[in-house]
Amino acid sequence: MNSTPGADWLNLLIGLLQDAQLQLLRVLDALGLAQQMHGRPGWPWEHRLSGENLLIDLGQARSLAWTLVFVGVAVLALLLALFWRRPRFYFLALVPMLLIAAPWPEAHVVLVPATPTSFQSSPTGFTAASIAQGRALYEQNCVACHGADGKGEGPLAASLAVWPPDLSGPLLWRRADGDLLWRILHGTRDAGQGKTTMPGFGGKLDEADAWALIDYMKAQAAGQSLRALGNWPQPIGLPDMAVRCGSQPPRWLASWRGQRVRIVAGDAALTEDPRLVTVRLVSPSSKTAPAAADCAAESVAAWEALALIAGTDRLAGTQLIADRDGWLRARGEPGKAGWSDDDLLCRSERTPSATADGATLPADGLGALIARMDAEPVRFVKGGFIH
Repeated sequence: MNSTPGADWLNLLIGLLQDAQLQLLRVLDALGLAQQMHGRPGWPWEHRLSGENLLIDLGQARSLAWTLVFVGVAVLALLLALFWRRPRFYFLALVPMLLIAAPWPEAHVVLVPATPTSFQSSPTGFTAASIAQGRALYEQNCVACHGADGKGEGPLAASLAVWPPDLSGPLLWRRADGDLLWRILHGTRDAGQGKTTMPGFGGKLDEADAWALIDYMKAQAAGQSLRALGNWPQPIGLPDMAVRCGSQPPRWLASWRGQRVRIVAGDAALTEDPRLVTVRLVSPSSKTAPAAADCAAESVAAWEALALIAGTDRLAGTQLIADRDGWLRARGEPGKAGWSDDDLLCRSERTPSATADGATLPADGLGALIARMDAEPVRFVKGGFIH
């Protein structure tokens, strides 16, 4: 999930591949060569470069990195041959030698199947309102096969030719969001025989519905993982929601991106801390209005979305902390005094006693959590795209 100091080159490589493909798609669109798919330019090829596979196979990642260096030198040699006549022959002879000597990676590792919407992402982002919308759509269209918990054990699952996949595990994080969009709207087929394994819902749902379903399934999977494992093995963002601070106009929670945010659910004691933006999440059943000085979110959708992600039916008293990039990192359970390292639910494999530079963590629990979140930012690859 999180990067290590030695993986900076790999993050750079994956980011370079991602940006290069996005820029290529923009150029094709500007030239009128990209067909519009669901309102945006579609990827025209059956394959794309995969960052996720490179994260798994470091040997192939190194081969690709060196191949790019060799190709870059070959391009430079061609340019020199164009403008430098006397040694032109030597430069031209160098080009095939470099291309032959390059340690080309295996194609099946670098290239993965793509869909026309592989590079698309939700236009609204991950929001509490979309999760609520997705919940209703999931109950109408997906429960019969995938089950209420997303584990693929719905009442019709056993009658299907292929058992539905488990949506409560890492599957949703292995595929690009755009690929999930395509599969919801256009269905899926068996890789071997080409038979339909899930029908497309494009006739019943539009793009906004599909994105809402994806948001709900992510929130549901996060909650199921937390129930089963006691942590979030895959990073989950803090859903965006409207927040009102005193008499000021409402603002979106995402407007605090770049600052740490703490959500306090219900009527639990709320103390301000300069290290965090504190937002009270008002219970739908609460009859007490938040204090005038509080920043509060009062929508039913926000309460239900965070209860789903936290994997609990009793959210009141829970505290959640998101880092500066908007990733949920820690949970304080109701009635627990203070914070400890056990509350850090989205973490790397590093030891909890020191930060990245070897400095000892602060003695107080909350200070230690904040120091560790800052020292270990979330860096993960979803469907080949670095975040």
